[in-house]
Amino acid sequence: MWFPSLKIARLVEVIVFAAASFIFSTAADAQVPTSGNVFFGYSYYSTDLSSIDRANTNGWEASLEGKVVPFLGFVADVDSHYGSQSFASCVLPPEGTGPLCSSFNADVTEHNFLFGPRVSFSVARFRPFAEALFGGAHVDVNNGVGSDTSFATALGGGLDYKIIKPVAWRFQGDYVQTRFFGTSQNNVRISTGIVFRF
Repeated sequence: MWFPSLKIARLVEVIVFAAASFIFSTAADAQVPTSGNVFFGYSYYSTDLSSIDRANTNGWEASLEGKVVPFLGFVADVDSHYGSQSFASCVLPPEGTGPLCSSFNADVTEHNFLFGPRVSFSVARFRPFAEALFGGAHVDVNNGVGSDTSFATALGGGLDYKIIKPVAWRFQGDYVQTRFFGTSQNNVRISTGIVFRF
């Protein structure tokens, strides 16, 4: 059971290294002073992993943004959400009758590893932003459902409110699409937390 965790850890290392290399090499080439921010906070995630209903999960989100010009940055974004969801279980009885179906509850853990551009501008204490992120996602579902890894995309934005010069508070929302177990999931991620600017 250690193998999927090792694969996830390795995937995170590769994404973070690639994102950091790209951000700082691009900033150096453009001869723009390096600036950006680090975010960490609570995250709510609504997912339709099951065909029966949606699951409301909770967790955290963290991101690192490096600016290449004042209005454009590149973001490395990682999140993890935990909860439970109902799944259908059907068996085919002897001929002449329809399938017998019941539902069962399973614990769900999902991780998203995303990277992409973010545009933003500042007005007084506020900094609205919009982003388009791309990467991978991994889900673990207990009770025999299994685990899967897929491509993931996120489109959204948010607002930073400056508290003091290097510290702000963020409100963020994203539409996240994953493709686990051969079907597409349309997810909503809402996050809030603290931002440290550098």
